[in-house]
This record gives sequence, C-alpha cells and structure tokens, in this order.
Amino acid sequence: MKQYTHRDRDTGSHGNGAVRDITRKIEKIMETVPKGDSLPSKELMRRVGCQSGLFYRALDELTREGAVIVDGGHRVHPVEETIETGKIVSISRGFAFASFENREGDAFVHGSQLNGAFLGDRVELWHIRPDEKGLSASVRRVLEKAGRHTTGTIQLDYGDLVLQCDSAVRYPLPLMRPYPFRVKVGDKVQAQLIPQRPGSDRMQACLIKKYGSGDSAKVCADAILDQNGIPAFFPEEVKKAAEESGSRPITQDELRGRLDLRGTSIFTIDGADAKDLDDAISVSRTRRGYKVGVHIADVSHYVPMGGVIDQEAISRGTSVYFADRVVPMLPETLSNGSCSLHAGTEKLTLSAIMEVDRDGNLLSYSFHKSVICSKVRGVYDEVNQLFDGTADKALQKKYAPVRRGLNAARELARILEANGRARGTMDLSSVEPKFTLDENGVCIDVQPRVQGEAQGMVEQLMILANSAAAKLAQKYEVPFVYRIHGQPERRRIDILQDLLQALGVPCKELMQDKPSAKDFAAILDRVKDTPSQSMINTQVLRTMDKARYSVEPVGHFGLALADYCHFTSPIRRYPDLMVHRVLTALCEKEKPEEIRRRFAAPCDTAAAESSRLEVRAMTAERSAEDCYMAEFMRGHVDEEFDGVISGVIRRGLFVQLASSAEGFVPCESFVGADFEYDGNLKLFDRMSGRTYTIGDPLRIRVVSADVASGKIDFEPVNV
Repeated sequence: MKQYTHRDRDTGSHGNGAVRDITRKIEKIMETVPKGDSLPSKELMRRVGCQSGLFYRALDELTREGAVIVDGGHRVHPVEETIETGKIVSISRGFAFASFENREGDAFVHGSQLNGAFLGDRVELWHIRPDEKGLSASVRRVLEKAGRHTTGTIQLDYGDLVLQCDSAVRYPLPLMRPYPFRVKVGDKVQAQLIPQRPGSDRMQACLIKKYGSGDSAKVCADAILDQNGIPAFFPEEVKKAAEESGSRPITQDELRGRLDLRGTSIFTIDGADAKDLDDAISVSRTRRGYKVGVHIADVSHYVPMGGVIDQEAISRGTSVYFADRVVPMLPETLSNGSCSLHAGTEKLTLSAIMEVDRDGNLLSYSFHKSVICSKVRGVYDEVNQLFDGTADKALQKKYAPVRRGLNAARELARILEANGRARGTMDLSSVEPKFTLDENGVCIDVQPRVQGEAQGMVEQLMILANSAAAKLAQKYEVPFVYRIHGQPERRRIDILQDLLQALGVPCKELMQDKPSAKDFAAILDRVKDTPSQSMINTQVLRTMDKARYSVEPVGHFGLALADYCHFTSPIRRYPDLMVHRVLTALCEKEKPEEIRRRFAAPCDTAAAESSRLEVRAMTAERSAEDCYMAEFMRGHVDEEFDGVISGVIRRGLFVQLASSAEGFVPCESFVGADFEYDGNLKLFDRMSGRTYTIGDPLRIRVVSADVASGKIDFEPVNV
C-alpha cells in the first residue's frame, strides 16, 4: 500500500504560508494518483488552481524533499515513502553516507538531513531517491547510537591543534580545553566526541588517552585495537578461570573412554614463531590407500559453554594477528599452554580418523575424543627443506621418527590438491606481506609471504577434516556452524570480465549466467606465472562473495565443496569451538533431538557473531599492515622502484611494488597530463595518448609515507 504521508512543515522552510498551503494541496492531489501513474505538471497546476510562480516554488520544494519526482517530460510522479534501516558509515563537513542493512550500496545524506545522527549510528532512512550520482536519503530517526569514541592523530589546522580521526570522520575536530595531558603535533590519541553545543551535529574531541608518537607503527597498532573495539587484555576473572582450568593435570577419569593415540606417530607443523599449536596430523599408507588422522586440541574440554572464558571468547570471536603481536581469543594459559599440542606432552584432543583411497576419495570418517603425544614439533621451513632435499643431517635426525608419515602425507596431499583442481577449487589467497621488525619493533623489511609445499600439505589435510565434520553434522541433522561461500553476483562478474578483456585475457567462461568455480579456476590457471597473476588473483578475490559462518549448509563456492566447516582451529576461532561441542555430543552418543534442543540457539549466535567479529579483526589487521608498510617505506623516500598498477580511480592510480607495498599516484603528479577516466579500469591521457590500466608496469618514486594514516604516496618516473 502507498505510504505517501503529509509531513509537518514550518513557514520558514518555504518562505511564506502561501507556498506551504500549495505544497499541501499538491500532496493531497498526488495521494489520489494510482500507483505507477503520473500527472503532467500543467495539469497538476490547473488542479491546484494557483499562479505558476508559487506552484513551481512549491513543486521544487517537494522535489528537493523527495516527496515527488519530475521527469524529463515534465510529468510529476508520486514517491512511495519507504523506510529502511541503515548505518552512518562516513561523515564529512556538510554531508554523510549511510549503508543499508538489507541491500548493497550507500546513500548520500545532506548534513541538514542527519537529524542528530553521527558516525556508526544505526538509523532509519527515508526520502530515499535516486539522483545523478546514486541514492540520497534523509535520517528519519536514530535507532541506536554508536560509541562516541575514536582514535586519531593531533594535527595543526590554521594555527590550532585539531584531531584528525582514524575513523571515517572526514574533517578535523577541534580539541576541547583544557587538555588532560600535554600533546603535540603527530601524537596518536584517543578521544570522546562531544557536541560543540547541545543538539549540534558538529563534534569536538575531548582527549582521554595518549598512545605516543604517530610515527611509530607499534604505537599506531595500539590505537587500532582500541579504534576497532578489540580488547588487548583479559579481565582478571577470565584469567583466573583459565588458570584454574588449564593448570589441572590430566586425570585417569578424563582419559576414560578416550581413544588412546599416544603411541601413534603424530606430529605438528607450524611456523617457527607459532605458540598456539592446535592441530596435529598422522598419515599412514594402507592396502586401500591412506589412513589419515587430524588431531585438534580439545578446547571445549577446558572452556565450558556459558562460562566466563566462553563469554569472553565469543565476544572476541577470533585471535587477531599483527606484525609484532597476537591478541588471542583465549588467555595464554590455554592458547599457548594446556591446549597447545607441544611435542612430548600428553594432550587431550578431538580426532578425525579418515580412510582415503588411492584416488583421494573419502571412504569413511569418524570422530573421537582422544589423547595424543606429539612426537615432533615440526616447522614449515624445515619440512620444506626435507622435501626439496636441502635438509642437513640435524634436520633429518629430528624428523626421523615421523619421516614415513611425512612422506605419506605429502603423497596424499598431492592427490587431494589435484582432485581440488579437477572439481574447480580456486586459489583465492591474496598476497600477504611478511614483516621483519628490529629489536625496537620498527619495520625494516617487507616481502610477500611465500607458501611452500609443507604449508599446502597441511592445508589439504585440514580441508579434508573440515569437510568430514560438515558431512557428519548433516548426516545426523544437528545444529552446526558451517563455513559458507556463495555464488558471486552477476554485477561483480561483469566488472571482472571487463578487466580481463581489457588485459587481453580470454574469459568466455564468464559469459554464462552462473559461471562455476571451475570456470574461475580456469582463468586463474590461464594467467599463472604471468606479470598479471597477482593482480588478477586479487581481482577474482574481490569478485567473490565474502565467506562467512552460517547454520545453513550452503556449501563453499571457492573450494567447490558442498559440505564445509571450520573444525581445525578452536584455539583461535570461536566457530571451531562450537563445532567441537556439537561433535563431542555426537561422540558421546547424545540423541540428535537433545543436541538440537541444546545447540540450536548457541550455533545461531556463534555464526552471526563470528562473521561480524571476523570482519572486525580483518579490518584491524589490514589497518596495522598499512601502518607497518608505511613505516618501512618511510626509509625509502626519494628512491625509485618498478611497480605494477593495481587499481584505477578518478583521482589516480594505485601501484604495487615487488615487496607487496602499495602506494597512490595522484593524477596531478603526471606533469602536463589531461586525464579522462572510463569509470572502471582506465585513465586515458589526452595529451600523450597513453592509457594507464590495471596490470600495466609503472616506475615510481616514493614521495612520502605517513605511518599514522598508513598512506604511501608515489609519483611517476620518466612519463
């Protein structure tokens, strides 16, 4: 039903009472117009019965408010007043942008239409209407106010100290006096945002905390945690509970009924600096193929559902990884202690035992509460040396107790990887930077993180176990937390197709209505080992739907698997912990209907909260990476590098270097150029006739690197 409603107006908004009366008459007439119909403006004026000057002033007012739309044929259309919920995602002087909760895209909100809303507030939006640049809207009311805290950097603005926010507040805020501590330009601080006067949308910053110099990435990382609401420390009651839970020795009662695997050749493989070792493996050859064991720390044994540790864990959702630290989901007493599968120590685990034939097909699977004793604490780099034949005698001796299992695991992983390629698994990993810090925590080097054969081997075995866990949950129809990855949207596929065609990469597979994962994988194979590989891999990743957690087994598009979950990292991911609880109930022969009663609501909460908190963690990790990257590049200002264009916008180009550092080249840095932007992929210089597009090489000079904002600026060389 049409919800076109009369809105109260005061005389001042129209200039006089006559215009106000006419707008009301127009509204009443438009309420009678059938849905989808319209009236010529002259017919409407005739019905209103007034002079043209007053009529068009009133009509213009209604058009600006979004009450009516006047098309190119001078026909007046009524606007059905829809109300949608959204969130203020950025705010600038005089305007803001709001995202919608139930659809993609943002809406422009004029400053006069914010109705008291500020950054992060959940709001009701109405007067939603299209214009030449997209959608615009007004805030009807504020539903939930966001926290009025932000971090930022002290800067100088016309002689006054101001706060340049790290949040999406796009203008500097004046500082509220008196200051609670001394500050200077460049300091990284936290502040509370307070209206400059009662009822005002304009804010001022009341300083509450100083971190230190914004020139230090380590200092900026502290601020990033606070800005994203990630707690750096555990409450005392949580630490105490973790100490009590993790310090108890394993008793005979706890071992009763567990599968005893202490004599099995089990080992872990992780990075050299890893402390939270939550997965171990065992692989042996059989007459039919392979027997595979994936043994995961039994975190659910130490973290009872609903307890203080559990409540803290679900509020964190995941561990957060910065260049200089890990902010764990669980206290270190558990994450690095009793739950970490240290070699030579008895550990309680949840084991997936799987039979796989010589072709990599899963023949059978079962899950067991178990106890293990890892024989070797493996390290990725060391195992890679074993595999490529460069390991010295000391390494060969270290891995001798598990060498047969390693070789069998390597053999099986190659089969599983080939099967994945055959069904269409995509390698959707983006280039991850590896930071090297000096003794003071300053970034002195950045290089792309390289995945060796050992990393790929462990990944294949974890995928196998994750899929088996999801299959078991579906078999018994019990509540679960699945890892899902949906079909990409057609709009995004079209953008990728335009890019590939511009780069001369064949992509006829994308012309289908719903390309399969195998079609995308074929394109990735097509550009493998070419200069465009990294960039196209990133663009394909951006095309994909975001992976998330769900209680519905939708499947995983990127892995081309119908059944998938996260089972293998309960120390650092809450969904895995919830999966363990359901699997434990199945192991203990609990009836499916009882499992449904106990776990339906907790699984639903875990899926929703973990998806949200995963985004929070990724946002923080990327912001910290930008700061460390800028800290490294600050030592290379005025140096020249060869790079590749990784992004194109109207204002300029993004260029990525071999180190994985990325910076921005503004259009104005091209001397004498006159650019035309195609709206998507290219900048065309009318003066030189040269086109700049994604994947093109470009030599640059480093102009500046601002650690506090994580921004790096380049300029072109020899163009």
